[in-house]
Amino acid sequence: MRSELRTGLILAVTVALLAYFLRSANLSAVWIELRRAELAPITGSILVMVFVYVMRAVRWQFLLRPIGRTGFGIAFRATVIGFAISALLPARPGEAVRPYLLARRERLSFTSVLATILIERMLDLAAVLIMFASFVLLFDPGMQAVDSRLYDAVKLGGTVAAAAAVAILAVMSVFAGHPERLGRMVLAAERVLPAKAVHAIARIVERFAGGLAATRNPWDLVKGLALSMPVWLGIAVSVWLVARAFHITLPFTGSFLLLTLLVVGVAVPTPGGVGGFHEAFRVGATAFYGVDNDRAVGCAIAMHASQFVPVVVAGLVFMAQEGLSLGSMSTIKPTESSDPDTTLESARRAQRGAAGGGGTPAHTKE
Repeated sequence: MRSELRTGLILAVTVALLAYFLRSANLSAVWIELRRAELAPITGSILVMVFVYVMRAVRWQFLLRPIGRTGFGIAFRATVIGFAISALLPARPGEAVRPYLLARRERLSFTSVLATILIERMLDLAAVLIMFASFVLLFDPGMQAVDSRLYDAVKLGGTVAAAAAVAILAVMSVFAGHPERLGRMVLAAERVLPAKAVHAIARIVERFAGGLAATRNPWDLVKGLALSMPVWLGIAVSVWLVARAFHITLPFTGSFLLLTLLVVGVAVPTPGGVGGFHEAFRVGATAFYGVDNDRAVGCAIAMHASQFVPVVVAGLVFMAQEGLSLGSMSTIKPTESSDPDTTLESARRAQRGAAGGGGTPAHTKE
């Protein structure tokens, strides 16, 4: 019931954001803007996003090295499937499904692999803030069309987020350097809590800290950040190309500013960032670059489609090749104590049963 309530709430937020996004739009004018858009830059945006997902997989392989060797193919497929699921379902379940799929294929600890997703998010934030800082310090062209109060708020938010990212990375580095000590700290709770539960929690905490190993060495963090820059520069190129398709005068470095707003917009856990992504771009384009509202609305719709539709299609294809469906993946609740192959086989068996097929009992192992 709690899950259904959460889903209902997220869907209500999605509808509210879309309504707010379209509140002042002339839909006939928006349709005209969409028809006038140039196809070549939008196609280029889609190709750039393919590069972005390739680089995400390469970076993930690097972060996973302290845990175990992983193949590029499974890292890429799991990444695409995870992002596709998050684009289709509320609350971003793909963030857990992605490490789960890789952990079961490579026989790694799910908890340790999950920790690398947290590192990714911090590196993503750091990369976006570096690009935003470079815009403010080096490329700010005077911004004649700026809503100065909004611009000041964005700069303040960026500064606070940068400080938070540095603090979180520092804490992660400390945890990564002493996973056993962290486990012993948890075991101290054995005096007041059931021993079995405390030992189980301690094992999970140690494995999670082990997954943060890429933050242990500052040089590895620098390498991880270096691998993050092509990811976000690629997304910035995608934003700039779609803006050009709609004949919006936007310097390439201006996409760094809009990208910062888009990151805030997709932070709302709606499926695929729907609503939040669109409104963030509309606000940035109209307030900072004086773009006509209907053109900004049309551009936001096309930009979201160019960034999310291809990964959804590819993710569904990869899932079909794995013998999975969106429904079966949404029922998986991976935990450290569950065997991934058993859980996945259960999902497949449920899928076959729903289609009228039979299934064999799932295997179990220690």
